Amino acid sequence: MKIRRTFIYTALIAGAFIMVIPFLWMVVTAFKLPEEVLAMPPKFLPSKINFKNFSDAFSAAPFGAYFFNSLFVTVLTTLLQVATSALAGYAFARFDFKGKRIIFLIFLGTMMIPVEVTLIPNYIILKNLGWLDTYFALIIPWAVNVFGIFLMRQFFLSLPKELFEQAQIDGCSHWQILWKILFPVAKPVFISVGLFSLIGSWNSFLWPLIMTNSENMRTLPVGLAYFTFEFATRYHLMMAAALFATLPVIIVYFFAQKYFVEGIATTGMK
Repeated sequence: MKIRRTFIYTALIAGAFIMVIPFLWMVVTAFKLPEEVLAMPPKFLPSKINFKNFSDAFSAAPFGAYFFNSLFVTVLTTLLQVATSALAGYAFARFDFKGKRIIFLIFLGTMMIPVEVTLIPNYIILKNLGWLDTYFALIIPWAVNVFGIFLMRQFFLSLPKELFEQAQIDGCSHWQILWKILFPVAKPVFISVGLFSLIGSWNSFLWPLIMTNSENMRTLPVGLAYFTFEFATRYHLMMAAALFATLPVIIVYFFAQKYFVEGIATTGMK
């Protein structure tokens, strides 16, 4: 048993180390001098910390505008997805209406449809609405997250019916039950859904690439891709820009990981 456990832990540590190496290389390269990046023999650590790479990257491309676009789209998308997931999850868990099971299965079925399949129809719809190259195109189509609805539903189903019945006897409306009773209890689940939404929206590349065409509407992943095409051999600038784009998600996850794990574990109770 001990040998098996040792082997599993060793394999996990080796796998984690292999996955972390590219990130570590990105971090150290972001602070290297240009001549150190491709120096032979290679040097892993920079001779001195060089913050000029970040200022050079920012002067070469409007990363401030890219960051604002990503932040604005991510915050609104996350808030909308958390709100719609909570409302729909509560309805599927506690309301009885005709066709509820079939509708929920159809919702889950949409998760198996690749985004690429719906790109052209969605593009045509947004074009007819006049939303191309606007924030509406980046936010509204992603206001609902089926996986978030699933997580919320599973958590609400795990709660005893007596909790809802007692709240209704006390005169609480469904909105009051959701906001005053369930929200404090379900905070880890709300945070988990929010993290999934935040990471997905912040890292989204294909959708904003197709739905926007002006430089001032680019998000960070799209702007970083264009920046990479232009400065393909200046690795120190590319890594500085990539580190800048990655840090916000890492910071958010670092502070919210406790609630994230707790929320995922809670939704599997029933």
